[in-house]
Amino acid sequence: MSNVSKTGTDDINNATNPNTFGRSVESQAQIADAAAQGSPGSAGEPLRIYRLEPIAAPDDPRWANSPGHGVVVVAARTPGDARIMAASRELDFMEVDAAPAEDVTTANASAFRDDKLYTVIEIDRDRTDVSRGILEGNISVDTIRPVQPD
Repeated sequence: MSNVSKTGTDDINNATNPNTFGRSVESQAQIADAAAQGSPGSAGEPLRIYRLEPIAAPDDPRWANSPGHGVVVVAARTPGDARIMAASRELDFMEVDAAPAEDVTTANASAFRDDKLYTVIEIDRDRTDVSRGILEGNISVDTIRPVQPD
């Protein structure tokens, strides 16, 4: 049984709408957000400075899945944006020629995005003299370990 209802017109109702993928306001916003994820942002944009610090114990089993990078200082719009900026600097399975499964990204598995591994501390605000991105700290790209030994 269909959940399609027809209301007083003689037009054929085939339960579709004229929208096309990627053209809705929501889709356009998501596409713009994805493009801006790792971009430096616009000049003069007021940003906040955040320090991402590891808070889990060194022997916490979560570190086995998401290696840490120490303390990192980031210029970002929000605490969540600071986590995304830091995670975007890590190497992703999609950037190498071997993905763990079809259409899978490891960006969401970053230690920076885990609030049990890293905390975000705001240390300054309304800074227009910095660009969105990493200000201090070293984020290595060896987060993906080879499957086969060298």
